[in-house]
Amino acid sequence: MKRLKLRLLMLSALLTLASPMAAFAESTFQGALPNIHGKSLTTPVGWGAAYGTVFVGAGGTIPAPYSNDSDAAMGFGVGIGNPRDYLGLEASIMSLDLSDWERYSLNLKLHRYLGHGNSIAVGVENILIGDSSNNRTDSDESYYIVYSQGVQDRHVIDDEMNRTKLHYSIGIGNGRFRDKSPLDVDNGKGKHGTAVFGNVSYELFDEFNAIVDWNGVNLNAGVSKTFLLGSQSALVASMGAADLTGYSGDGVRFIWGVGAGIMF
Repeated sequence: MKRLKLRLLMLSALLTLASPMAAFAESTFQGALPNIHGKSLTTPVGWGAAYGTVFVGAGGTIPAPYSNDSDAAMGFGVGIGNPRDYLGLEASIMSLDLSDWERYSLNLKLHRYLGHGNSIAVGVENILIGDSSNNRTDSDESYYIVYSQGVQDRHVIDDEMNRTKLHYSIGIGNGRFRDKSPLDVDNGKGKHGTAVFGNVSYELFDEFNAIVDWNGVNLNAGVSKTFLLGSQSALVASMGAADLTGYSGDGVRFIWGVGAGIMF
C-alpha cells in the first residue's frame, strides 16, 4: 500500500499531540513551560509523554496523495519515566491498515527535559511488529533526533500560567524525513527531501496554537487545541492543510487528528 507512509506520518504527529499530560508533572520546573496545545502537525517534538501516561488517537487526510480516497490511522501508547530527573520513554503502537487490523508498527521516543522550556528527544518510527502480507511497501524505519524550545522572552510568556506562547523545534532524520514516496518519484518530484525538519507554533487568543511545520518533504499549516478534562486528563484536536508546496504530493490536502490521554 503506497499510502502507508502517509498514515505513519499522520499518526506519529497525532500521538505527539495526544500526550499533553507531561505538562502537569512539570509544574515545578524553572522557567516558563510550553503551553498545553499541540505544537506540530507532521513532525516530532522534543517533549513527550511520561509519568505514567496512557493515550489514544486517530488521524487522517482528505484525500490521500495521488488518490481520490480518504485515508486514516489510529493507535495507542504509553509514557513512562521521569524526563526531568532522568529520561522519559514514549511508546506507541499503530494500526497500519484499518481495513484488516492485521498490520501494526511500533514507535519509540526517548526524551529529556532540559529546563527553561527546552527538551531533546531521539526516536524511531515504524518498527514493524506485524505484517501478514510480508510487504514493507515504502515505509522503512525512520530514525530522528529533535530539539524543542519554549521561547522564554517575557513578551510571549503568560505570567499567570507561567507558560510560553511561542515554541519551535528543529531536527534531522532519515526515512520519511528524507525519502519521498514511490509515487512522488514516478511523478518527477525527485527521490529525496531535506532530512532536516522543524516546526513553529504560537498561541492565538489564549485559545489554540497556530502551527507551521516542514517535515522534510513538504510544508504544512494548521491549528491545534487542547481541552483539559480535569487535572490529569485532556483531549487534543488538530486540523490543517498539508503539502502546501509542489515539492511532493499532487496538491493541497485537509488533515485532521484527535487524541486523548490520562496520567495515572
